[in-house]
Amino acid sequence: MAERTRPGERQPSLADVAGLAGVSHMTVSRVVNESGPVHPETRARVQAAVQKLGYRPNSAARTLVTGRSGTLGVVALESNLYGPASTLYGIENAAREAGYGVAICSVGRPGRSSIGDAVESLRRQAVEGIIVIAPHVTAGRALAAAPADIAVVAVGGGEGAPVPVISVDQYDGARRATEHLLALGHKTVWHVAGPEDWLEARDRERGWRETLERHGLQVPDVIRGDWSPRSGYDAGRTLAAVRGLGAVFSANDQMALGLLRAFTEAGLRVPGDVHVAGFDDVPEAAYFSPPLTTVRQDFIEVGRRTFGLLEARMAGGDVGARHLVPAELIVRESTGPR
Repeated sequence: MAERTRPGERQPSLADVAGLAGVSHMTVSRVVNESGPVHPETRARVQAAVQKLGYRPNSAARTLVTGRSGTLGVVALESNLYGPASTLYGIENAAREAGYGVAICSVGRPGRSSIGDAVESLRRQAVEGIIVIAPHVTAGRALAAAPADIAVVAVGGGEGAPVPVISVDQYDGARRATEHLLALGHKTVWHVAGPEDWLEARDRERGWRETLERHGLQVPDVIRGDWSPRSGYDAGRTLAAVRGLGAVFSANDQMALGLLRAFTEAGLRVPGDVHVAGFDDVPEAAYFSPPLTTVRQDFIEVGRRTFGLLEARMAGGDVGARHLVPAELIVRESTGPR
């Protein structure tokens, strides 16, 4: 068991480990930094000494020795929305499993200067590569200023991003939800969209619109929300007055929650009178009243693939421009029999 250092005590040093293991400083350095060959028996003695003393390598010194910090940087949006928060968790999870630490730099309003400042801040921390979570149009454009001397990849960022991009297939997820609602016999599907400056909202709206057009159906006017249940509630009050309303596709589950409340207040039964589908599959979606049909995003897979893409870039590999993670339609009672 490692010996704990009490407050005020000197932290164990490289020399302490070398003395206990009976080896040179250089041998300890090679073991700790994995920077050279060491006999297995000697390595085991050093590792036992490290464990006994509770020695922690100095990360700055290790960076100087190995040229590697063991840390990745992530530029993230300051948001409590399910999508961005879950994306960040998926990236952290994948990096941790691969033995990397993660330094996070949050930005309030994504733009060229704020993202540029965040990237520069991470570079000063000697990160080995940077992931930019870029759900906004402005964030995608800001990637044009990404430095060329460090590996950078983006989650989101749009088709024209100058760095490799990975994202859930938002378009296909919206197509699946719309096709599902049409298969229930509806002549059209209404859409409560997300904010126009969100890339995901644009892709979901496009998937819905082009699906209706392919079927030669009327495309109703979009009702736009801001991702919040309140905006979904306001949209629901408007839609409740539409004669013959049959099906609504909401661009996220939180707005769908507001829709359900507004329809209930208006005396519309879901799914008896109206079918509703959402997007995200938040953990609460299965417990809405009724349980919500929605499109699931696999954020753990997004994190795994994003890390893999960055790792390939850090190794100098040539990777494709855009990578998509499939979306999955989860059918529940909100689109049950009418």
